[in-house]
Amino acid sequence: MKIFIFSSLGMVLVFSFFDGYRADNSGKDRSFLAADANRIYFLNVRGIHYDREMRRDAGMTLFRHSKRVESDSIPSFFPVIILNPAKDEAYIFFELKKADYPIQIFAQKGEESEILNFSNGNNSDHFQLLSQLKPYLEEDYSFQLKVGDNTFTLWAEENELSILKTVMEDYFRLLN
Repeated sequence: MKIFIFSSLGMVLVFSFFDGYRADNSGKDRSFLAADANRIYFLNVRGIHYDREMRRDAGMTLFRHSKRVESDSIPSFFPVIILNPAKDEAYIFFELKKADYPIQIFAQKGEESEILNFSNGNNSDHFQLLSQLKPYLEEDYSFQLKVGDNTFTLWAEENELSILKTVMEDYFRLLN
């Protein structure tokens, strides 16, 4: 009987130290949670490549890649990483300049082509767009932006594409 009791207590103690798969019953949405270590790494190492904008009214910091390309006449569509320290969350937001929503993004590689429709939405909508774009960016598709009846090349230069991939990698590293 003593062996059973002590072995049971020992197993409970051992499993309590290695319980990495605990159930989260808090009811909170953990989709955008940024761990402290990832946030500190981003701020101290990766953050030097970004222009920071402190939004005191919202209590958030916006990070725009410092080498992004902006034109006076052509619409641009680049992601912004938003850190919310009050909630320990990180969001992605695609910033559309010189155009209005809704837009369509055409991804094309050879004979294959896909159309992504996007209208400005909440955090989940922007995250979903980034998730949809990810496989096309990894496969080196070419992109076009359709706003109304006008079509523009999007992320056509290698520099623009590498900046977009860098922002995407930094954001997914933030979320772990």
